[in-house]
Amino acid sequence: MQTTSLKIILPVGISFYTFQTISYTIDVYRKKLEPTTNFIQFAAFVSFFPQLVAGPIERATHLLPQFSKKHIFNSEFALSGFYLIIWGLFKKVVVADNCAFFVNHIFDGAGNYSSLELFLGAVLFAFQIYGDFSGYSDIAIGVSRLFGFSLMTNFSFPYFSRDIAEFWRRWHISLST
Repeated sequence: MQTTSLKIILPVGISFYTFQTISYTIDVYRKKLEPTTNFIQFAAFVSFFPQLVAGPIERATHLLPQFSKKHIFNSEFALSGFYLIIWGLFKKVVVADNCAFFVNHIFDGAGNYSSLELFLGAVLFAFQIYGDFSGYSDIAIGVSRLFGFSLMTNFSFPYFSRDIAEFWRRWHISLST
């Protein structure tokens, strides 16, 4: 069986641009936001670089108006952003990357491990994906604060949820809202 593929080059973060634009469209459609006439502010909202790779995905009603405000440096806000960057780097580099080492080793040779070891691999994988996603989001939120922008919290201790519905509300909050 022979397959063919289209050689299409897509921009980095195409899903992010799509989600941001859909957010804007829905907010305008629901009349929660007047359509903007400032193309530069709209383009800045859609392509806001700190959240380009890992979110959070902001509602237009929350982020777009921040582009028309005058930003005055606030040392407390910037310091909280710096702390979030450090915390996010810790989750990504220390937690996620170290878990990934073991997870990849276990899952690459799954047939060579006992059920207990495979279960441990699955638990470590849960920490790995949380550390990656949550870490990247914290870094994005922190960098945004350095520039005077406020982004929503994207993860709220999802592994401490009582049930699956609560887990989903706490995991990648911006995507589910």
